[in-house]
Amino acid sequence: MTIRPDITYDWIDSDNDLIEFTEEALGESHFYLDTEFHREKTYFPQLALVQIATSKRTVIIDPLMVNMKLLRPLFDGPGMCVLHAAQQDLDVMAQSCGYIPSRMLDTQLCAGFLGYSQPSLASLLQSYLKVIVPKGDRLTDWLRRPLTKDQLIYAASDVAYLAELSSIIFADLEERGRMQWATDACEELRTRPTGPNPPEDAWLRVKDVRTLKGRARWVAQAIAEWRENRAMDLDLPPRHVLSDIAILGIAQKAPRTAEDMLQSRGVDHRHVSGQQGRALLEAVQLGVERSAEGDLSFPSHDGDDLDKSMRPAATLVSAWVTELARQSNLDAGLLGTRKDINDLLSGAPGARMSEGWRADIVGRDIEDLVAGRKALTFTKENSGNGLKLVDVTPV
Repeated sequence: MTIRPDITYDWIDSDNDLIEFTEEALGESHFYLDTEFHREKTYFPQLALVQIATSKRTVIIDPLMVNMKLLRPLFDGPGMCVLHAAQQDLDVMAQSCGYIPSRMLDTQLCAGFLGYSQPSLASLLQSYLKVIVPKGDRLTDWLRRPLTKDQLIYAASDVAYLAELSSIIFADLEERGRMQWATDACEELRTRPTGPNPPEDAWLRVKDVRTLKGRARWVAQAIAEWRENRAMDLDLPPRHVLSDIAILGIAQKAPRTAEDMLQSRGVDHRHVSGQQGRALLEAVQLGVERSAEGDLSFPSHDGDDLDKSMRPAATLVSAWVTELARQSNLDAGLLGTRKDINDLLSGAPGARMSEGWRADIVGRDIEDLVAGRKALTFTKENSGNGLKLVDVTPV
C-alpha cells in the first residue's frame, strides 16, 4: 500500500474564479463531486465545502463566499457526475443550492453490483488502487476559516482518485454485463425525493417505537409529527426539541395535563411550560382522538403491517434473496431490503422488486415461489452448499 503525496487543489472563493472553473468543466465528459457539511446542531444541513475534480484539476469551492448558483450550468450540463455514497451529498446540494446533477453514478452503489456491501471510499481505494488516503479528523469543523492545509488535502482526496477508481469499477461492470443495472440503480437514487421526510412519517425513526401498541402508537405518531415541524421551524435537530425516550413515555401515558406529562421519562419543565407545553398536549390529544376514530390507516412500522399469513413467506424470500446475492456476488441490500420484500408480498403499488432490474434478477422468482410454482431446496454441490430454486411439478 502507498500513501500518495501528489494531491493538489485550487481554492475557489470568488465568483469570477467559480465562473471560470464552471466554463472549463463544462467541456468534460465526467466530473467528480463530494461535499463537506454539518447538521449536528441544525435541522437543515449546512454546506461547508464542495470538492470537484476534472481531468485537468481538483478544486475546493467555498460556498460561504461564492454564489453557488454559478455552478448550476455544470450540474445541468451533459457531463456525468460521479460521487461516492451520494445520498447525503444530493440532499445537501438540493437543500443548500436548489439543484442536483442531471446525470449521476455512485461508486459505492456500483460496487454493490460487484459484491461489495456499502464499501467506504478508503476501502475501495485500497482494494483497487493500493492507495491509502490521508486520514481526516471526523470532528473537523468544516465551517471554520481558515482551514489547515492537512484538512484541505483530506477534503481534496475525496475526489482526487475518483476518476481512476470509477473507470476500473465501470469496466468491471461492463465486463459482467451489469453496467445497466448499476446505471438504473443510480438513477433511482438520483430521482428519489430529497429534503426532509414527511413529518407524519417521523415516528418511524423513533427508537423502539415498535414496542408501542394501540392508542400509544397513534399518540407517538402525533407527537413525533409535532416534534419534526417544531425542529424545522427552529432549525434544530429533532432530539434537541424532544428526546425519543420522552416520545415513548408520553405516548404510553397519554397525559392530559402538564403535571401528568412531567411524570414521563425524559420530560422536564421546559417541555411543558408556555406555548410549547400547550402544543405538546394538543398533539397528545390529537393522537388520542385519531385512535378513538378507528381509522383504517392504523400507523404501522415497516413490515409489521404484513398479513400474518404472509410472514413465513417473507422469511423464506429473505433467505432466497440472501442466497441469490451470494451466488451472484451482489450486495443483498441492493436486491431487496425487508421493506422491499414486504411491499412485494403485500402487493403494494410501485413495489421496487416488482419492476425494473430487481424484477429481472429476483422479483419474478419470488412471485413464482409465493405462488407455489417454484420451491427452495438445500443442495450439496462441489461448489459448496446452498439453496436452490426448483420448479414444482403440478400434482
